[in-house]
Amino acid sequence: MGDKTQTHPGAAGRAVAADHPASIRNVVLVGHSGSGKTTLVEALALTAGAVKRAGRVEDGGTVSDYDGIEHRQHRSVQLSLVPVERDGIKVNVLDTPGYADFVGELRAGLRAADAALFVVSAADGVDGSTRMVWEECAAVGMPRAIVVTHLDAARADFEEMTRVCAEAFGGDDPDAVLPLYLPVHGTRQGDGHAPVTGLIGLLSQRLYDYSGGEREESAPGPDRLPLIEEARNRLIEGIIAESEDETLMDRYLGGEEISVGTLVEDLERAVARGTFFPVLAAAPAAEGARQGLGTVELLELVTGGFPTPLEHPVPGVTTIDGKPRELAPCDPDGPLAAEVVKTSSDPYVGRISLVRVFSGTLRPDSTVHVSGHGMTDRGHEDHDVDERVGALSMPFGKQQRPVTHAVAGDLVCVAKLGRAETGDTLSAKEDPLLLEPWQMPDPLLPLAIQAHSKPDEDKLSHGLARLVAEDPTMRLEQNQDTHQVVLWCLGEAHADVALERLRSRYGVQVDIVPHRVPLRETFASRSAGRGRHVKQSGGHGQYAICEIEVEPLPGGSGIEFVDKVVGGAVPRQFVPSVEKGVRAQSAKGVADGYPLIDVRVTLLDGKAHSVDSSDAAFQTAGALALREAAADAGIHLLEPVAEVSVLVGDDYVGAVMSDLSGRRGRVQGTEQTPGGRTLVRAEVPEIEIGRYAVDLRSLSHGTARFSRRYVRHEPMPAQIADRIRAQAQEA
Repeated sequence: MGDKTQTHPGAAGRAVAADHPASIRNVVLVGHSGSGKTTLVEALALTAGAVKRAGRVEDGGTVSDYDGIEHRQHRSVQLSLVPVERDGIKVNVLDTPGYADFVGELRAGLRAADAALFVVSAADGVDGSTRMVWEECAAVGMPRAIVVTHLDAARADFEEMTRVCAEAFGGDDPDAVLPLYLPVHGTRQGDGHAPVTGLIGLLSQRLYDYSGGEREESAPGPDRLPLIEEARNRLIEGIIAESEDETLMDRYLGGEEISVGTLVEDLERAVARGTFFPVLAAAPAAEGARQGLGTVELLELVTGGFPTPLEHPVPGVTTIDGKPRELAPCDPDGPLAAEVVKTSSDPYVGRISLVRVFSGTLRPDSTVHVSGHGMTDRGHEDHDVDERVGALSMPFGKQQRPVTHAVAGDLVCVAKLGRAETGDTLSAKEDPLLLEPWQMPDPLLPLAIQAHSKPDEDKLSHGLARLVAEDPTMRLEQNQDTHQVVLWCLGEAHADVALERLRSRYGVQVDIVPHRVPLRETFASRSAGRGRHVKQSGGHGQYAICEIEVEPLPGGSGIEFVDKVVGGAVPRQFVPSVEKGVRAQSAKGVADGYPLIDVRVTLLDGKAHSVDSSDAAFQTAGALALREAAADAGIHLLEPVAEVSVLVGDDYVGAVMSDLSGRRGRVQGTEQTPGGRTLVRAEVPEIEIGRYAVDLRSLSHGTARFSRRYVRHEPMPAQIADRIRAQAQEA
């Protein structure tokens, strides 16, 4: 088996495939919205000759935007794959959305990749959410590099940007974040701006000029070398500090000239280990040019410095009954273990799954076992089925090019996996396996929807099932208390995309309705009630009388029924009937239509008739007695209370705590965590945090996260309860 890539010709180009993990690099692009990730992907593809200038990358990719949502949203909303080839190496470039609502797509990209390129804009700097992703990558030791874009912006300053990156990403070792090249500026324009036309390599001390549309290498003028001396010395010292050769620093400090070849080898090893993080510069090619500034250098770093899939450990693997299973890292001849990292629908070929192969080799027309991901709490159905793999392909602009196989370490598009969902494991049908799922954020913004018309109602359940199958960051809830269909999303933009896909892809029009939280009722004080159900209308009549006492209980007690009848006033066979009637009325509510909870109902006395009494009659009497008791007692409206845990930067702790107090929240405590963050815990009524996912993002500039869990129901303040009742009457 060779270690070179092979290509498959097509009408408009070729698909890049690989026969061995050593010839593959999987790289994910990370950065805030507007940092230039998609433009950079296009520039890399142009430089590698993977697409023509006319075909923008966002029009293609693995999971293409068939319904045009990205064009209408004016932002990337999903993970896409652009494979390119450089010097016999296949580079799978994974472009991720930068907007926080689509962090699930980012997490999928991180799962599929072996290294990350952090794209930062020289005009905008590094935002808090990008820092948080950097820390996630650091926690698992993922190799990283930084690419500075928008070098021609009015406020762009590459030197200042490298300092900002070192401060943001360097932690205790800012010398681990250093530039490999310095930008060269051309002739100053009339507005005083000097465009970036090339780069000087700090190690090679060579000038790479892009002003002519392709990179031209030359020796820099002697006047330029003194300008890079300080940066070059610092870079050499940073590389030597990461070298495995402990004598190298002493030799360097002793005046020995260290060869560029040695420095490059040490640099590549340090980058692959995830201990050194080079900073590069990049810019898209001018109209008519073939190469964008810095793209050749970037591809050289990716192919030479980033690790192969052989160096990436396989995620935890078990058999489908939960027994641990050890697999050799990235063995093309090993057992098949692959994972669906993205799912989408093509109007012409049906469902397309983007799959990362971790072990074995995936081939078209083979039968694989599909193991569900156990996310039933998010509306996903567990499943373990065998399916036949359709065609395998790689994206090329807007088109898909067929490939004959996908080896361990590669990414591939798989057609016609009808049951496979995002997060599912593909394995051999005779040796079914399950990969440990990657961490996904919890959707915390509720969107209550209802079908717009009867035809929409018929298609709604299917459309919603398809949505959650494609996107595990959505959760579908059929709320039994409020009788609402609720789609839980990560934010407003996430919700907008979900609704647009329902409409454009599945032909379902829905209406948004106010989201209701499940309220409850309880008695404010002890009360008594008498239920009398006596009817004589010729023939067999109905006769049942019961007397009850109701008293409130502590929260969480539910409905307690006690029988204290003496002397057989209510025959034994009808006591369960009274209880059944009481519980049925409790479920319907006794004042505002919300379920009654946390009371003790005691049956004290009653009367029966030897002929006309029946189970149904005593059920009715029990319900009437409970309603009468409620009419004479104060009824509290109970609201659910959640424990909210907010992880927020120290700079925003005061604002977060003040905001929680304004939501009737009670802060339970705070706790310092690493990275200059504080964990704030508070109990907050759920009715006050319906839009907290949106509001917290705005309050913390996207740097805070929160979780919530139900703890109990408790009485709602009278003025708020009155407002809820008034709104219900108006509706």
